[in-house]
Amino acid sequence: MISVTDIETAADRLRDVVVRTPLLRNAELDRRANGTALIKPECFQSIGSFKIRGAYNLLSQLTPEQAKRGVVAWSSGNHAQGVALAGKLLGIHAAIVMPE
Repeated sequence: MISVTDIETAADRLRDVVVRTPLLRNAELDRRANGTALIKPECFQSIGSFKIRGAYNLLSQLTPEQAKRGVVAWSSGNHAQGVALAGKLLGIHAAIVMPE
């Protein structure tokens, strides 16, 4: 089970890596929701997706032996971009396998 401490630790790991995205309001969405609808624009991340968060958090916890072996990701989209960037930032070889 993921604890609040786990989340806080992950946030610390990501502090200097990801963009702190704002929460935005939109009057039309609020009206349609009959309440407050908040938008978190993760498209502001350098790769245009929130996927860098999970990829970097995981790769940064690899042991030196695991990091030396590198990682493989099977993805044709945002997850692949997140793994590739996290690997680059951490100096870990990342092979991205894309389906045809």
